[in-house]
Amino acid sequence: MMTTLKFRNNDEMPILGLGTFRSEPNEVYNAVLSAIKLGYRHIDCAAAYGNEKEVGNAIAEAIKQGLVTRNDLWVTSKLWNASHGEENVIPALHQTLEDLQLEYLDLYLIHWPVALKKGTEMPEKASDFIPLSEVPLTNTWKEMEAALEQGLAKHIGVSNFNENQLKEIMATAVHQPEMNQVEMHPFLQQEALQSFCVKNDILLTAYAPLGSLVDENSTLRLLENDTIKTIAEARHMSPAKVALAYTMQRGIAVIPKSINEARLLQNLETLNHTLTEEDMALLKDLDKGHRFIDGKFWEVDNGPYTADSIWNA
Repeated sequence: MMTTLKFRNNDEMPILGLGTFRSEPNEVYNAVLSAIKLGYRHIDCAAAYGNEKEVGNAIAEAIKQGLVTRNDLWVTSKLWNASHGEENVIPALHQTLEDLQLEYLDLYLIHWPVALKKGTEMPEKASDFIPLSEVPLTNTWKEMEAALEQGLAKHIGVSNFNENQLKEIMATAVHQPEMNQVEMHPFLQQEALQSFCVKNDILLTAYAPLGSLVDENSTLRLLENDTIKTIAEARHMSPAKVALAYTMQRGIAVIPKSINEARLLQNLETLNHTLTEEDMALLKDLDKGHRFIDGKFWEVDNGPYTADSIWNA
């Protein structure tokens, strides 16, 4: 099993990281510190998660205890939708760096191809949004490039972008995006997007690599799938390890979120397993194009965005 993904300048990012989405501020400190003690070196954050100060405290504590140096860690964060536009990117990044108590990020991503009015956390009405015709992604990307050139971020990329949105910023970019972070797991394999990214030297990170319980009513449970359970039993792995191993063996980084120490360790131990070609073929057949994070939360009456326009336009 490969353990890192290599960037264009040969920097290496651990292929398995810790996700911090939906980790309550009081829980995330312990989760990050435990994860670093267990051997995690890749932490995935975002301004929108509302917990970067606690993540920063945990990183500072780990460094203070001599568990790691800053150089040992790979820290990713993301620009929130309300900070698109040329004048907002660098101030938003400075805030993230201050919260995380860091001088630079290893990777900074545009969180969504969706723009919101300044100060909006989650939109409720059409006037909370700004159409991309008014704040083009290319303008926001220019400032991401400035962040790179100023040394505030060592690498820059995007999240939740489709092929056309990538092409739009690539057409005028001085520095091409190096990462696209999207939902990926055996039920959503995104092969066309993967092949476009590979062709253009853009790495991929999978969020929700174990599926997600965002929709409590969904009867679709990735880890209860019979094929996954059968492979897990045959390989003496848990279903979660099978799902993570599948995505990593496709050359894609994974950032499972957990606040439970036993589960943090279990996820990390996936690196010690390798699925067979036969396992990989069986898992490939599970693709349903199913999104647990469906993007419908960006749809409001008369608003400028639809889930379909985000994923497919």
